[in-house]
Amino acid sequence: MVVGARGRWSADRLFDLGNYLFLIVFSLLMIYPFWETAVVSLLPGLLASSWGIKLWPEEVTLEAYRVAFSSRLIYYGYINTVFRTVVGTALAVFFSFCTAYPLAKRKLPLRNYLTIFFLIPMFFSGGLIPRYLLVRSLGMLDTRAALIFPILLGTYNLLIMRNFIMTIPDSLEESAMIDGASFFRILVQIIIPLSVPIMATIGLWVAVQHWNSWFDALIFIRDETKTVLQLVLRRVIIEQDDTAFLGENNDSVAGAESVVPESIKAATVLISIGPILLAYPFVQRYFVRGIMIGSLKG
Repeated sequence: MVVGARGRWSADRLFDLGNYLFLIVFSLLMIYPFWETAVVSLLPGLLASSWGIKLWPEEVTLEAYRVAFSSRLIYYGYINTVFRTVVGTALAVFFSFCTAYPLAKRKLPLRNYLTIFFLIPMFFSGGLIPRYLLVRSLGMLDTRAALIFPILLGTYNLLIMRNFIMTIPDSLEESAMIDGASFFRILVQIIIPLSVPIMATIGLWVAVQHWNSWFDALIFIRDETKTVLQLVLRRVIIEQDDTAFLGENNDSVAGAESVVPESIKAATVLISIGPILLAYPFVQRYFVRGIMIGSLKG
């Protein structure tokens, strides 16, 4: 019995050790691209464009970030992306909650038909051309509204939020009504505080979607002052168009002889992913609870 217990103990230790080694290697593979990008953004001149693994900057310069931040196009892209993400996420969470809350009530008339009505666009869509014609007919072409309103209410997010609200016991609302609370007070003081996990989860999804989106800006936006950061990043990295770093008088590259395009592109990539990486830890504690509860009960 002792030998058998020791054998099982050794097997468990070996299994745990194998898991730890696998997770460490996997984490390093995920972290290294970001680390190398950060190192390249800090390297001057030919050191940034040289071949080989870059684990630590031999020399450090912030010139690439100065050039990136002084670019007029990157500045406009950053401002528009922040505006789109903040406003689009706030409106999406607000309208999703306002739609999901009544759908979570089993006594709502025609509740099943309304749910089916919202489900139809989830499986059938008109496509790009009807969407473009709709945006144009609404007068939203070349406006920031074209980047927010067409994706304002997502069916999947709506269903996840509705399922989460359905897990809130009806007895809480009934007790509050017996104590004399109005429907608005119940909503503000009971339902909304209990729905913070799912609202944070949906907010994170929508924020990432808005921050990473570029195709709709490519289709609907013509004015460069209304472009988004990801479209500028695509132009710089994929199309290899370095004019995005130039100001109106090419002053953004003045004095930048010590950096190469690789450093500026790396700095632009880090600038573009920074806000999402900083925001994620604040909503991570709500994420698992929100998605698990919201996806289980129908």
